[in-house]
Amino acid sequence: MKKSLTKQSIGSKVHFLYIRMITFSDLGLDASILKALSAANYSTPTPIQEQAIPLILSGKDFLGIAQTGTGKTAAFALPLLQKLNEQGVNGNAPKAIILTPTRELAGQIYKNLNLYGKYVEVKCGAIFGGVNERPQIQMLKKGVDILVATPGRFLDLFRQKCFSLKSVRYCVLDEADRMLDMGFLPDIERIVNQMPKERQTLLFSATLPKQIERLAEQFLKNPVKVEVTPPATTSENVEQSLFYVQRSQKQELLKNILKDDTCKRVLVFTKTKFGADRVCKELRKEDIASSSIHGDKSQWEREKALKRFKTGAVRVLVATDVASRGIDVQDITHVINYDLPLEPDGYVHRIGRTGRAGHTGSAFSFCDADEKPLLRNI
Repeated sequence: MKKSLTKQSIGSKVHFLYIRMITFSDLGLDASILKALSAANYSTPTPIQEQAIPLILSGKDFLGIAQTGTGKTAAFALPLLQKLNEQGVNGNAPKAIILTPTRELAGQIYKNLNLYGKYVEVKCGAIFGGVNERPQIQMLKKGVDILVATPGRFLDLFRQKCFSLKSVRYCVLDEADRMLDMGFLPDIERIVNQMPKERQTLLFSATLPKQIERLAEQFLKNPVKVEVTPPATTSENVEQSLFYVQRSQKQELLKNILKDDTCKRVLVFTKTKFGADRVCKELRKEDIASSSIHGDKSQWEREKALKRFKTGAVRVLVATDVASRGIDVQDITHVINYDLPLEPDGYVHRIGRTGRAGHTGSAFSFCDADEKPLLRNI
């Protein structure tokens, strides 16, 4: 049990106030889950975890509004692992489905499930596009309890009758607003309508547009809604700066910024795949170690680029918005919007890659004459 000590002066007297901090053991998690969290150096739950875990364990449908980097994955993964472990699983048909927009995010959730579920008898698997489907089909044949999936590959393998949804007890819709942005809403409705009506449904989103509200009304039964921060707000831990610049001068400005020694791990966003590759190529000419990541890259290429960025082999990762949600890298010092995002919410998601877990970060945005309407929207 952790305690923090504060001192309060009232007149000539000094009063010491002992404030007990919430720990994971206070949330109703059992010893096997707590053991895994301790091994992973997880000590204090984030606000979304603190509120979501007890509610999900109680069986309530849940609508969580929280920004990227607030610990949403553990908020739904921990109670799911515990509930399935307690109920007993046989590793055959999936009992829980987690739908998420990108293959990078699916891979990250799968990795975290295995980390948190190290000491429980729950089998996890992930299916997503961009890679050969055969290993995924073999995995499904062997059986899985929790299945993480992107909508496209899910529907593809489901239509091939590679797995059944008859045993599903839990459904998680993660990054719902991003799935909306990427046009997955019809697929989501098609998938969820195939699941048993008697299930617990959890929906997480950084923002709550009307379409997501309607989705929640359609699939969630009397949900508990929790907002840990106002939707679509930027983190106070991120210092934001704006540069008015001609488009032809953006590359030179980027190079000059990267000369600063404080730019240790930098994520650069471009509007197009071609732009990401071009920016990366120009940086390499200046001997600035960089990689690019976007939808045209193979899964192997994307994983390799992310690994090099995480390990520090490259200092700069240039990405498009499609790839941005799956980038879960600690200690990103700077986010640079080489091109402004087309949607205002995209700005929040982008700069949310830095200034995470109590750290501070910096976000630089370049704006040329054609982008001023986008800037006004932001």
